[in-house]
Amino acid sequence: MLELRRGHAGAAAAMRNPITLRLAFLMSLPPLMWAGNAVVGRTLVGSVGPMTLNALRWWIALVLLLPLGWRLLRRPHDIVTRWKHLALLGLLGVGSYNALQYLALQTSTPINVTLIASSSPVWVLLFGALFYGEKVKALQWAGAVLSLSGVGLVLSRGSLDTLLHIRFVAGDLYILLAIALWALYSWQLARPPQAMRGAARPPWNWAEFLLAQVVFGALWASLAAAAEAQVAPMPIAWSAGLIAALLYIAVGPSLIAYRCWGLGVAEAGPAAAAFFSNLTPVFAALLSAGLLGELAQWYHAVAFGLIVAGIVVSSRR
Repeated sequence: MLELRRGHAGAAAAMRNPITLRLAFLMSLPPLMWAGNAVVGRTLVGSVGPMTLNALRWWIALVLLLPLGWRLLRRPHDIVTRWKHLALLGLLGVGSYNALQYLALQTSTPINVTLIASSSPVWVLLFGALFYGEKVKALQWAGAVLSLSGVGLVLSRGSLDTLLHIRFVAGDLYILLAIALWALYSWQLARPPQAMRGAARPPWNWAEFLLAQVVFGALWASLAAAAEAQVAPMPIAWSAGLIAALLYIAVGPSLIAYRCWGLGVAEAGPAAAAFFSNLTPVFAALLSAGLLGELAQWYHAVAFGLIVAGIVVSSRR
């Protein structure tokens, strides 16, 4: 209880910290890198299969994480006794979410994918009410309706006729499934088993805990890549551009963004972080226009406003 109170006090103090230029940069870097991940994933369509891309990404990230989290391997017993939970985290957060995002980018645009994904706080709220007994207040339901309206606007491409006779693009469905799995992943972090709570939790730092998930996630990703090679084989078109892209998605969105986000949330608090996370589709629109020639449409801006409004309303006390 003492540690819990200290954590709450620290979080409250962090939320009072002013948003300095340094902190704004720290919190803007992750959504920029996440948007870049979506754009890069789109540019690699036809060069490498989405499951293979995800596996390559996380094996590179694992190698890069080893110098930072190698102490995790000094106590294998901590991993073995918690392998079920860590394997589930690796499946949901590493093996599934990112693979489905790359799969979605085969037929959908980075703007659509990041806009739909930005509604994830609402899906976490809904899953909490459905499966974890969380009580949802009227304001939170109102926020959910707003955000889901934004998602519906993206799916309908701003056309009432399309909405009435909606035909989903496969990529839109894949990213919706990815968000559902991410919501489950988030609740697994929030409601871990007893072996991952309080004093029973190993004293892992951020790199060690991430490495524990990536070890299992890379194995799941490899199984998916092997299945892809059997069902829909696609030879890898190796090039300098592909290697640069792999290094970017393994270092930027996987490691740097994760660390910057953790530091930013600790200083600014989760409320301020939520606003910065909504920059992801904005950055995706800018990068898509500049690098892919895919211009944002009017309904993207309206959907962005609805999703942000929904999250703001849901988070009000």
